[in-house]
Amino acid sequence: MIYNLSKLGITELNVMQEEMLQVSRRCERIVLLSPTGSGKTLAYLLPVLDRMVADEDGLQTLVLVPSRELAIQTADVVRRLCPECRVMACYGGRAAMDEHRSMKGLRPQMIIATPGRLLDHLTKGNVSVGQVKTLVIDEFDKSLELGFQSQMESIIAQMGHVRRRILLSATDNPSIPAFAGGNDFHRLSFLDANEPIPESITVYSVASPDKDKLETLLRLLCVLGAGKSLVFLGYRESVERVGEYLRAHGVSAVLFHGGLDQQLRERAIHRFACGSCNVLVCTDLAARGLDIEGVDNVIHYHLPADQVTYVHRNGRTARWDGQGNAYLIVGPQEELPSYAAAHCTAYSLPHRVPAPAAPLWATIYIGKGKKDKISRGDVAGFLSKVGGLERDEIGRIDVLPQWSYVAVHQRKVRQLLLRIKGQKIKGIKTIFALAD
Repeated sequence: MIYNLSKLGITELNVMQEEMLQVSRRCERIVLLSPTGSGKTLAYLLPVLDRMVADEDGLQTLVLVPSRELAIQTADVVRRLCPECRVMACYGGRAAMDEHRSMKGLRPQMIIATPGRLLDHLTKGNVSVGQVKTLVIDEFDKSLELGFQSQMESIIAQMGHVRRRILLSATDNPSIPAFAGGNDFHRLSFLDANEPIPESITVYSVASPDKDKLETLLRLLCVLGAGKSLVFLGYRESVERVGEYLRAHGVSAVLFHGGLDQQLRERAIHRFACGSCNVLVCTDLAARGLDIEGVDNVIHYHLPADQVTYVHRNGRTARWDGQGNAYLIVGPQEELPSYAAAHCTAYSLPHRVPAPAAPLWATIYIGKGKKDKISRGDVAGFLSKVGGLERDEIGRIDVLPQWSYVAVHQRKVRQLLLRIKGQKIKGIKTIFALAD
């Protein structure tokens, strides 16, 4: 299949991606170890698409991922990179019956799925893997850590005919799981044990005078302004508490943790990614798989449990060729972890800080999605023709199976909602509302 890197704003591949592309042309089994944020997704998608045949029906490529967010984001990358590839993301949190209906209509050539949901489809006979030529396991170490081994074993047991296999990880797992095919893999490692984070990330420590770090966090976010900031905490309850505090003090913040339902998590990711809120308060669920462009700051409210967690959290910023900052908030009874201390600079907050920055964008919810044959182009055209918006007043558009989200400029929100109230998109009447 033909892919177009310019659709992703990429002009050239990095060294890791170039080597992966070359090695894949002579090796069938590859394990790629590379730091988070280095572009592993593109590194495996390019050789996969190289081998796929556009006019061939049937499932050709199967990608296993540990989270629904990674499944959704990877499928989105494939669609932008190669529009002719029929790709589908499958994951829990929505009706398997709806996914099956979508499969029958789409006839996917590539499926990107979480292990549990894919096994459910295989058990029900919804998916046939008989024609699969390539199997990819992304974040295979994380999948094992999350307890997906039995599901992956059951899936791969049905794919003994698949010789071409690609495994990816951001940590150095010394052994490849037996169920993945033993150790007959060509190993590509771009990990540097002596450099836990790249030079593109500047690390700071911020001293909190109080054991409860809420006021220090608030002051830091006020100083950081309108940049995108990820705040990491260790527990769901803490995410709720900190998020409530920040909102009460005027910070535009959304929450992300495993206890939220699918729609709330998708809405949070869209609002943060498109810039309609400045802060994402999250557990370490967001430390793996989330590929959000332009994250400026990673804030460790709770200090990371270990170096691996530290690396993965920091990897959410300075992705590709970007620059970013990491801040560790250290309480009076805490010590800076040794793996961070060597490259960390003390940061002093000013006595006076500005008010929290307001976001430039707002998110509109549209109650129709892919199952209603709605596309990004349909949404953009509707907002332009019916809503009267200019191109630069429309931001990121996410069309999901049952609903859609679109970012619009804050100054146009109220007028837009009045114009589109009661209107139809593609002849379909639906709900338009501010997502907050």
